[in-house]
Amino acid sequence: MDWLDWFDAHDYEIARQVLQRGVGALAFVAFWSTLNQFRPLLGEHGLLPVPVLLQLASRLRGPTLFRWGYTDRRLVAVAIAGLVLAASVILGLPQLGPPWLPMLVFLALWILYLSIVNVGQTFYGFGWEMLLCEALFSVAFLGSINEPPPIMIVVAVWWLVFRLEFGAGMIKIRGGSEWRDLTALMYHHETQPIPNPVSRQAHLLPKWFHKGEVLGNHFAQLIVPFLLFVPGPVGSSAAAVVILTQLWLIVTGNFAWLNWITVVLAASAVTDSAWHWLIPAIPTDLGTDAASTPIWWFVIVAAVAVLLLALSWRPVQNLFSRRQLMNASFNRWMLVNAYGAFGTVTKRRIEIVVEGTLAESPDGDAEWREYEFKGKPGDLRRMPPQWAPYHLRLDWLMWFLPLGRIWEPWFEMLLLRFLEADAATLKLIRIDPFDGQPPRWVRARAYHYRFSTHAEYRETGERWVRTLQGEVIPPAGLR
Repeated sequence: MDWLDWFDAHDYEIARQVLQRGVGALAFVAFWSTLNQFRPLLGEHGLLPVPVLLQLASRLRGPTLFRWGYTDRRLVAVAIAGLVLAASVILGLPQLGPPWLPMLVFLALWILYLSIVNVGQTFYGFGWEMLLCEALFSVAFLGSINEPPPIMIVVAVWWLVFRLEFGAGMIKIRGGSEWRDLTALMYHHETQPIPNPVSRQAHLLPKWFHKGEVLGNHFAQLIVPFLLFVPGPVGSSAAAVVILTQLWLIVTGNFAWLNWITVVLAASAVTDSAWHWLIPAIPTDLGTDAASTPIWWFVIVAAVAVLLLALSWRPVQNLFSRRQLMNASFNRWMLVNAYGAFGTVTKRRIEIVVEGTLAESPDGDAEWREYEFKGKPGDLRRMPPQWAPYHLRLDWLMWFLPLGRIWEPWFEMLLLRFLEADAATLKLIRIDPFDGQPPRWVRARAYHYRFSTHAEYRETGERWVRTLQGEVIPPAGLR
């Protein structure tokens, strides 16, 4: 209908394609990560079994399909269903039909992943989990290729990017002094949870460069987000700044899909005209042959927009609160959340190294061997691997242990599983030093890790230098 023409975002067809397929691709990664890791971490015989949570919890974090019972088979069914649905939107199949078809597919993905997150406990307590849930819900109402994308949902995605970026910027300004004196990134590349192949080279860049990184971060997170709401070249340029800063974080770190999904969401502000200017081969008349918007679709989208607007009040309050919450959800459905990361930066990297021995007695003559994890530093010569956007949940939680959380219940269970040589648990790590044979004793020691300088690397071939800090868990055996 012509009188609904204002409802259509005619210059954002590529943005819709990027949003639907990009969020779908990251949902595929999230379900794949769940399929590979959930059972040994949270399954029937996991480190924090979901059946125990369901028995003890009087109220869960939010709605879940597992509320009426959990089994590993049901988890596999949920994960595979998520993979299939995510693959369908990557290929663009639901988008070929009426607008309600991609809506139902994305809402199903949202419910499936929400069900996992709400029983995932500390292993699913990261900000990008709720971010993915919110993104899946939001892009569900972008419609199909048969009608123009609705401007209200495009703006809702801009609002999501604003909260994501501006919230992170405010957390930093209110956080550690290292963000105000511009020294934060002199430490961050070395002490971030899981470094990647470029992290060491980034850390060894000169101090003036690191100060420039912090200034650029403040500009990108505290000023640029406001410009996203200016349609046309200004919004497209603001989106480009956000994308470029996130690409630098992708190149230098392993933050699961946090930076990747930010790139996808920020692309929502790039117009088709801007894409044509950048790549002239892209036509300027994309989506112009789409049919007019049906009145019933307008009613659905308008209702969703009103819902998101109503849910925005508490996140807005939080942004300007002196006690700003980081990565917080104000409702059980994980919609319109508060985001933020790294309000303070760790200055020294302490790694917990788990060792085992086959010796009868864990005395001075015992030969101790180290368990090697897939992502966290261990072997001094090994180049830090690239894992993102895949999420190594166990490795991430290992990073938190020396920050005052060494007696986490899941870590005690991990040591027990090592003593049992549990096959499922051992698949979560890179090297089992005993090749499936159970050790008699295990222990945990703390080491200070730092990147080697260029001169140290030329001399030793080691990318890390470590110093023993002490024993944090003494030898323990099954007896």
